[in-house]
Amino acid sequence: MLLKNRILYEDNHLIIINKLSGEIVQGDKTGDVPLIESVKSYLKEEYQKPCNVFCGLVHRIDRPVSGAVIFAKTSKALTRMNEMIKNRQLEKKYWALTEGIVEKDEADLVHYLKKNEKLNKSFASTEFKSGWQKAELHFKILKRFYRYTLLEINLKTGRHHQIRVQLSSEGYPICGDLKYGAKRSNESGAILLHARYLKFIHPISQELISIEADILNKSGWKILDSSPIK
Repeated sequence: MLLKNRILYEDNHLIIINKLSGEIVQGDKTGDVPLIESVKSYLKEEYQKPCNVFCGLVHRIDRPVSGAVIFAKTSKALTRMNEMIKNRQLEKKYWALTEGIVEKDEADLVHYLKKNEKLNKSFASTEFKSGWQKAELHFKILKRFYRYTLLEINLKTGRHHQIRVQLSSEGYPICGDLKYGAKRSNESGAILLHARYLKFIHPISQELISIEADILNKSGWKILDSSPIK
């Protein structure tokens, strides 16, 4: 799907893209073209910029995850958005389809996480440990299916693989997420975690911005068309 058709919001200062699962946000050792470079190319071509364009990454989501990603088109917007994230003024909600039936209708999860750089994986503890980072999220049930649960997650902190490792630690790995205990992968290689919703005050205009990102690749998510269990 063309990047232009995946723009969720754009003005002079910000552009928000609905990322596909499998896309990398920034360059890595794979050498694959990252989303930030695709956004730069779009801006350069769309607005006929003769020189390099500014495009700053406000936040990241993992390669196998889909959904809304914010980029800044000006340095002023990037600086202010970074400050908002630091002060937890950016509301982010995700959808996650997990293995198993989650019993609680909603709950707060608090863990302490430690990233292993070599494995590119985080580990969780319910007890404080020196050097481990506190991670917080709130979830509520949207639907329960036979063997699966659809959760809406309000992310309160932004740690490495946070949602993935916290849900796995509770016994509910995200579908397709073999790294964190899922029983099987999806054909597309995606994990069923989607950055669904963003809400924040625009860093320049001070307007309230609310964004919803549809799931573009339905592979693996088809169960959402099924009737939930009571």
